Amino acid sequence: MRTVLKQNGFETYGAEDGIAALNLMEKQHVDLVVLDLMMPNMDGYELTRQLRLSWGNLPILMVTAKQEPKDKRQGFIVGTDDYMTKPVDEQEMILRIKALLRRAQIASDHKLTFGEIVLEYDTLTVSHENKVFTLPQKEFYLLFKLLSYPNMIFTRLQLMDEIWGMESETNDHTLNVHINRLRDRFRDWSDFEIVTIRGLGYKAVKKR
Repeated sequence: MRTVLKQNGFETYGAEDGIAALNLMEKQHVDLVVLDLMMPNMDGYELTRQLRLSWGNLPILMVTAKQEPKDKRQGFIVGTDDYMTKPVDEQEMILRIKALLRRAQIASDHKLTFGEIVLEYDTLTVSHENKVFTLPQKEFYLLFKLLSYPNMIFTRLQLMDEIWGMESETNDHTLNVHINRLRDRFRDWSDFEIVTIRGLGYKAVKKR
């Protein structure tokens, strides 16, 4: 894995178990951790718990031979961001790592740049060609989510859960209204469009 990562331009540091990894990270800044579950002295679950205590926003990719749903659930419960089972497809691993790093950068900056558009999370503003628009909160969160992952399809349920919360009484109609408002606001913009995927949900795509 380290060889593959180096070939793709990443600088890597190795640790034989969780204790060694924590000792290394006290001295060395890292942007992302790839860890195994089955390790001596401290397994991947416990290492993830420890990492979350000191490095709350650090992206973690868990890699393991354990393929049972309960193992995967446990991984997410203790705080991993993503989970891959062995044998690992090397190119998929690189793509997942790049996605995790991009997500972490967006989260730390609270800013998203999409072509000529800049979205500022803290102020709910969208900037484009020296014009600044402030959006209603839910509309902004919805747009920010879709543009953070261009071409990724989000189901209606995913969007309702994430933007309005699982306890909310939000229904399809509310989501449709917000999507249509966004389309109306940005109808003349040439950077992106929100596409309906029939029977599934929505995705944002670049126009150019």
